[in-house]
Amino acid sequence: QVQFVESGGGLVQPGGSLRLSCAASGFRIRDYDMSWYRQAPGRERELVATITRRGVPINVDSVKGRFAVTRDNPTDTIYLAMDNLEFEDTGVYFCKRTAWADTWGRGTQVTVSS
Repeated sequence: QVQFVESGGGLVQPGGSLRLSCAASGFRIRDYDMSWYRQAPGRERELVATITRRGVPINVDSVKGRFAVTRDNPTDTIYLAMDNLEFEDTGVYFCKRTAWADTWGRGTQVTVSS
């Protein structure tokens, strides 16, 4: 059974940093592109960053230069390092296989507030 467990969220001031983790199970991430998504209050879930099977990171424009997605294939874990956080980054962050209809995990809450 494919599952994702996200962690590492929290409350942070604008300009702060967080590092999210996503532990995948039920498959080996080395065979897939993996992505991070987020859902802000009252908004639809949106793509934030992708890392290809070959380790090439792709960020959406709103997080370029601030977020970095990495992967550790032996442990089936992907990471999202977030720096210079902004109010608009607030939301629940999720991960899954890119373009696959996986069941979403519970996500991890990121709140940027002063």
